[in-house]
This record gives sequence, C-alpha cells and structure tokens, in this order.
Amino acid sequence: MLAVQCKMARAALGIGVRELAEQAKVSPDTIARLERGEELRERTVDAIRVALEAAGVEFIPQNGGGPGVRLRAI
Repeated sequence: MLAVQCKMARAALGIGVRELAEQAKVSPDTIARLERGEELRERTVDAIRVALEAAGVEFIPQNGGGPGVRLRAI
C-alpha cells in the first residue's frame, strides 16, 4: 500500500486519521507518517491495510495507470 492509496482510501470512506488509527490499533502519528511517505514496518502497514479492507476498500494495483483504491461493491 502506497501513501497516496491510504489517503484515497480514507477519503473514500470518509474517515479521519484518528478513526483509522483506532481501527488499525496504531497511533494517529503512525498514519500520518505513512501518508507522508515515511517507511514503516511491514506488519504496521499490513495492519493499516487490513483495517481499510475490513471497512470496504479494495486496492487497485498499478497496471498501466497509477495505483488506486475503490470501495467494494455491496
């Protein structure tokens, strides 16, 4: 998951840094660091990604265009 994907996912879900941090069981500063592009431990990024996926986000890999996110169809 790239920093921009985290930002896009939060925007799509309409949640803030604090709410995502709570769901991922990390600090809000950790979310901010990820979104600034700082390197985090793989397990920390995985926890954030899992929390976003549980909330309904699907990550779109880079395949000719840029990486992205979308909300899972209900």
